[in-house]
Amino acid sequence: MSTPAQARASLSFSCIGHLYAHVFEPIFYIVALALPGELGLPYEEVLALIIAAKLLYGLLAPVAGWLGDRWSTVGMMTLFFFGLGVSAIAVGFTHTPLSLAVALAATGLFGSIYHPVGISWLLRNAVDKGKAIGINGVFGGIGPAMAGLIAGALIETLGWRFAFILPGIAVIITGMAFVWFLAQGRVVETKADRSPSPAASKSDTLRAGIVLTITMLGAGLIYQATQPALPKLFSERLGDGIGIGGAAFAVTAVYLVAGLMQVVAGHLADRYPAKTIYMISALLQGPLLVLVAWSSGLPLVAAAMLAVLFNMAGIPAENLLLNKYTPARWRGTAFGLKFVLSFGVSGLAVPLVSLIRGWTGGFEVLFMVLAGSAVSIAAAAALLPSERQKKTAAPEGAAVE
Repeated sequence: MSTPAQARASLSFSCIGHLYAHVFEPIFYIVALALPGELGLPYEEVLALIIAAKLLYGLLAPVAGWLGDRWSTVGMMTLFFFGLGVSAIAVGFTHTPLSLAVALAATGLFGSIYHPVGISWLLRNAVDKGKAIGINGVFGGIGPAMAGLIAGALIETLGWRFAFILPGIAVIITGMAFVWFLAQGRVVETKADRSPSPAASKSDTLRAGIVLTITMLGAGLIYQATQPALPKLFSERLGDGIGIGGAAFAVTAVYLVAGLMQVVAGHLADRYPAKTIYMISALLQGPLLVLVAWSSGLPLVAAAMLAVLFNMAGIPAENLLLNKYTPARWRGTAFGLKFVLSFGVSGLAVPLVSLIRGWTGGFEVLFMVLAGSAVSIAAAAALLPSERQKKTAAPEGAAVE
């Protein structure tokens, strides 16, 4: 099996894994619209059932990344596929708020593996890193879109339980395919970059680390707060009779269009300084989030779509910046620390949404706070080191170690 073919296999499974990593949480946000009647809880309390899952999803990421760096990336990916699939199926068989929260927490535990392991594994294999991370980002971006489509259709036809059970089965089948490719040597372990970038200086690495810690926390807060808020926001502001299916379709449209933007963003980050792309993406979110706060009807959908689009457009640049300032042997751990910020600490966005919603009765204050966060990200990103050297790719024949 040639090295380029192995790189394509890693890209394929990494992309599919990224899709799965972003499917189950948004499915719950759609399902949460139907659960108050079944569980006898108000919407805000139903939404809180996923908090443990969100915290585990982020807080355990460094552990997963460290195990990928020190043990095996492909071993951790195998655990990701099978663990996530079984956990999702378990969610569909729960009957009490406590059992639902525990099963969701298991999806967070196994879901925490993907980002630090899958993305670092992909970048070690990739030649055109921006292109690869852009394609990979599309799958993560359309995860919430697929979630809306899946949840909306299955809730109205088979019931909310199948919105978790059937996707869980699909994840397990993918895990079986992954193990088969691994046994055939078509998926391989990698510990060094196939296309290494010039090493950054210690001062630039320290400076970038401090700045990215701030910006990743802010960007994660926006992403994590927007995702649970949009289904409820759409159900309230898109007109009477929109229903769960209509709100789910609007969420699907927003994340589908926004997710596809990451291919373009990845190409731009390969050709222009990632710092510039990162700053512009953050800055443009500010006024769009203000529009989301006060819009209704189709203008609300358009504003939400553009806000989410630019939030996701910054992800390839952010990943390339983190990749640039981290040695390959520590990359899984570094991406794990990133997702502590993006999905763990920023996972507090869910109780923030619940609290602000309960306090104000709406979403206006929430999105004004998020708009301020976006402008702050752009200001902080301006302090990143300048990127003077254009990235160059190694020859196609470079060996994978």
